[in-house]
Formats: sequence, structure tokens, C-alpha cells
Amino acid sequence: MMRPTALKLTAAILILVLVAPLKPKAQQVDKLNVVTTAVPFLRIAPDARAAGMGDLALATSPDNNSAFWNLGKIPFNEGNAGISASYTPWLKDILNDVYLAALAGYFKLDDQQALSASLRYFNLGNIQFTDNLGNDLNTFRPREFGFDVGYSRKLSEKSGLGVGLKYIYSNLAGGAVGGNTYKAGNAVAGDIAFYSHGHNSSGQGWSFGAALTNLGSKIAYTDNADQKDYIPANLGLGTAYTAVFNESNKLTVGVDVNKLLVPTPPEEGDQQALADYRSKSVVSSWFSSFGDAPDGFNEEIKEFQVSVGAEYVYNNQFAVRMGYFHEDKTKGNRRYFSMGVGIKYSSFGLDFSYLLPSGSGVDRNPLSNTLRFSLHFDLSGTGTN
Repeated sequence: MMRPTALKLTAAILILVLVAPLKPKAQQVDKLNVVTTAVPFLRIAPDARAAGMGDLALATSPDNNSAFWNLGKIPFNEGNAGISASYTPWLKDILNDVYLAALAGYFKLDDQQALSASLRYFNLGNIQFTDNLGNDLNTFRPREFGFDVGYSRKLSEKSGLGVGLKYIYSNLAGGAVGGNTYKAGNAVAGDIAFYSHGHNSSGQGWSFGAALTNLGSKIAYTDNADQKDYIPANLGLGTAYTAVFNESNKLTVGVDVNKLLVPTPPEEGDQQALADYRSKSVVSSWFSSFGDAPDGFNEEIKEFQVSVGAEYVYNNQFAVRMGYFHEDKTKGNRRYFSMGVGIKYSSFGLDFSYLLPSGSGVDRNPLSNTLRFSLHFDLSGTGTN
């Protein structure tokens, strides 16, 4: 039979929150202690623009996909309304039926405030369940989605704040598996984000972003109260600098730092610590996540993920992007370079990103060759995105 923890591990492996090009045990020196959550698809970059810059998006210029990253940016969009659709074939080097699809859009109520909505839909392909002896049981196509609505408002001409509410659905087993009954998991969460910029009249200067996302309830796949799991609550801080060379050429460079607000798993065999880990309340887990790593401060620092990226834009129509994402090898080992391009004509735009291949053999990054495609439309007739 398949226990609930095994179900969640299956999903996590498929979306590569835990999968990485790790070395065989005989070669490993550092102890692995990955911070795990349910519904980790909520931390996958859904749009091609951010993905092309190594998942950089907290303080970059606002666009139609800002609802995924920083709600505080939305009132600063040049257009009055916009919509974007994105598609990512996931793990394409390994599987051919797993994908992430996303929709996002916004509408300005006036020059000071805006409404937004976004949807992530993750299809994990067809999975064959087996029992403990490897005998085939039933097959199922797991699927998950998160739907958000948000409200954003300018605090001044150069700063804004946004809040959002999110519904999360995760169906990983589809009912009975090996004599056990599993249910779809449901959770509710909220986001709050801040954006500020010091750009001059030409658009040159620094910008800053901060976002608390997925702050919500635990999620469960059975009626057992002890089997509830944390969702990926996250703190993100970012900054970017835009240099404007002339009317046709500008360059933005930036860095984002992210930290999951989720408890670090205790050392194996420590039953009391494990009991405390599972029983900790959601709110207390957000604060304790900054100081609960078994190896102290040195391990805690390793739980920060860093994105560094750049975007060059010509004539506000053509964009070239590149970036790097870094995660410590003991915390998941996702490390990769990415690149992307974008083109915009009138009210229509297309973005494309590509995750560069890295490693070989057992060291090959399973995310290699990941592609993302995004279409965006300006609905206000201004020709901006």
C-alpha cells in the first residue's frame, strides 16, 4: 500500500523540489536535510520572463504576471488592463506528459488601485501505483492548482502594497489505493507584498520588492489529523537597478533572495523532535523557521535561495535575458543558468525561456532543457504590457 507521505514524496520528486543532480552516496560528504512541503508547485516560476532571469521577479518592472511574484507592482503597470498565458512542459528530458499551465491578469480601478487574479494548474501525468511488493494497483493522473485574487494600491507615487487570497487544491491519489482511502487536499492562504522604486523621469534607478506568500493552513490527504503537512510559505526580498542609456536601450540587473518559512526536518531518529515538528502551529512555524536547523546558523544560511538575473531591452520591443538560480546542495541542489528572449508588437507580446543543460550522467540536472512560453496581451489599447 502507499502511505500519505509516499504520495507527497511522489509528487515532490516529479516537480523537482527534491530532485537534483546529487552525487552517489559513496561520494557525498555533506549531510542532506531538504526542507519539504506539500504543493511545492506553488514555488515553480510560471512565466517565461522571470524564468529567463533565473526566477528573478520581485523588483523588476511590473508586467501582466506580477500577481505571481509581487502584488505591490501591479498599480505601476502602464496599461489599464492585461492578461497573460504561460505553458511549461515539465521534466521534458524524462517525461512527456507533465506540464504547468498558468494564467494571470489585472485591471486598474483607477490610477491608484487595481484588482488581479492568477491561476496555476499542474498536471503530473499518468502514475501507476504499486503495493509494497511492486504489484500494479490502479493508475491515476494527479493534478493540482492554485487560484489567487488580489487587491493592490499605491501608497505613494513610487511605492505600492498588495494583498491576495489563495485557494489551493491537490489531488494526488484519486481515492482508494491498496486498501487505503485518500482524499484531495485543500488549503487557503494569503499573500502580502510591497514594491518601491526610485526611478527618475527616464526610468533609471533602483527598485525594491518584498513578498510574503502562501501564508496559510496546512494541507491533508487523509482524515488523520497527524498527517497534515505545511504548504510552501515563503519570504522573498529583491532589488534591481535599471540603467537607461538612451531612448532605445536599457539594462536591468537584479538579485532576489528567498527563504521558505517552513520548519527544518529534525535529525533522523529524534522522535520527540519529529513530534514537535509535526505538531507545530502554522504561525509559530513561520517564525521558528529562522532558527530551527539542527546544525544551527551555518545550516540555516544554506536554506536561502538566490536568483541573479539581467534583462536588456531595445526600443521597448525586443528583450534578451539571462540568469542564474542557486540552492545549496544539502537543501535540494537546484543550480542552473537560464536565458530568454521577448518580443512585443503593439498590444501583443511573446516571451520564451530556456534552462541551459548542465552536468552529465548522474550529475545531470533533470531540469535541463526546460522550456517556458508566455503570451501577454494589453487589453487597454495602449500597446504596453
